This record gives sequence, structure tokens and C-alpha cells, in this order.
Amino acid sequence: MQVLIVEDETAAYESLVEILKEIDPTIQVLGNTESVSQTINWLTTNPPPDLILMDIHLSDGAAFLIFNHVEVEVPIIFTTAYDEYAIEAFKVNSIDYLLKPIKKNDLDRALQKFKRFTQSDLVAYISKITQLAPAKQYKDKILIPVQDRLIPIDLQTVSFFYTTDKSTHIYLKDGSKYPYSRTLEQLYITLNPENFYRANKQFIIAKNSVQSITIWFDNRLLITLDTETPEHIYVSKNKASDFKEWMVNM
Repeated sequence: MQVLIVEDETAAYESLVEILKEIDPTIQVLGNTESVSQTINWLTTNPPPDLILMDIHLSDGAAFLIFNHVEVEVPIIFTTAYDEYAIEAFKVNSIDYLLKPIKKNDLDRALQKFKRFTQSDLVAYISKITQLAPAKQYKDKILIPVQDRLIPIDLQTVSFFYTTDKSTHIYLKDGSKYPYSRTLEQLYITLNPENFYRANKQFIIAKNSVQSITIWFDNRLLITLDTETPEHIYVSKNKASDFKEWMVNM
């Protein structure tokens, strides 16, 4: 079994790893993400794990924000410090949870329940999890600091966001660009996923700027925008299907 642990407390993460080893030494922990943005990035750039252990309160917001940006198709066992009333809500939604501090017997029981799930159980379970994603109101403008001023930028005029050497820039359709202090990970969770897509580590692109899509020799996609880009934009083979669905369905 391959597991991703979403947990922003080092001690809690290390405790989970130790308990998992005690329960079943063959369990492989694929990684640890500490925030909504890191988790979105991990899930969109790696093959899916068999199971996710996910803390509800992460460093940059509630874990449910993840479901606004990526389709999670694997079961999740939540870890939470919620009070009994919130826990009852999770029970109603048939979502497994572990109350912190995590106990070995509780985690073992949750893993055994997961192992007994049939495919139809998993489909129903995942459907209920995704319904927890909050209805989010996205901004239509962002403020860009330029010297001693703040310039409002309409997101409809943005062609893409680009990062290199830990420096992020916003490129507009008119060819102008501005430096921005936030990382792509921080930016992405604030953008409407219907309009913007994390193409790769360097680019977030606007749907209304995509001019053409070329199928590359290794099944990657080469994306051409309506604005000149600092380098070619490639979408990996693993993300190609997701990108094409985003272009036509969202």
C-alpha cells in the first residue's frame, strides 16, 4: 500500500509514519505535503497513491480547498482535532477520521475498513468527499505592487504566470509583465480553476489565452498562447488527458 501523508506538523507526521510501520512494515509512505498548495502540486505531478492521510487544518487553509483544484480519486482518511459536533458531521458523510493524537488501534481500524472497500464503495466514498469542497468566490482582480503604488490587474487580461529562479512574473495579453512576490503554489489556490491551469512547474496559464495545442513526439502537449512566452510550455504525458478535459469541459 502506498500512502501520501498531508500534515503540517512534523511531530504528527513522524508519529504517523512510526505507527504505520508498526501496523504494516510493507506500507510505503510516498511523501509528506504541508499545505493546500503543496498537496495540489504533488497530486498533479505524481501518480496517485492508494490512500491519503490528510490533516484538515493546513498551513495555508482548510484541506477541503484542495478539491477545488484537483480531482481526488483515491480514498482519504482525515485526521482532525475537531470537537464532537464536527466529528458527527463527518460520520454523517461516511468519511473516516482519526482524532488527534492518533492512536495505533484507531489507525489500524481505519486501514482495515479501507482494505474491505469494494470498487463501488470507493466510488461512493470519493463522491461524498468531493462534495465537501467549499463553494469559493474567486476574485476578478489582483493588486500588483510597483514601487510605491498598487496597480489593479483584471485577471481576464492575464495570459500566464511564470516563475524561474524563485522569481514570479505576471504576463498580460498586451505584452506587459510585472514581478509578483507570491509563488505559483500560493497563487494557484487563489485562482478560479475553471480559468487557470497549472501546466507545469514554471507556468500557470489562462484558458482564454490558449491558441493551439500540439501533440509532441512523446505524447506531451505543446501549448501556444496568445502572448510570447519566455520558454515553450509543455504539459506532461501524465497530465495531458486532464488538460484536454479542462479545456473543453470546465
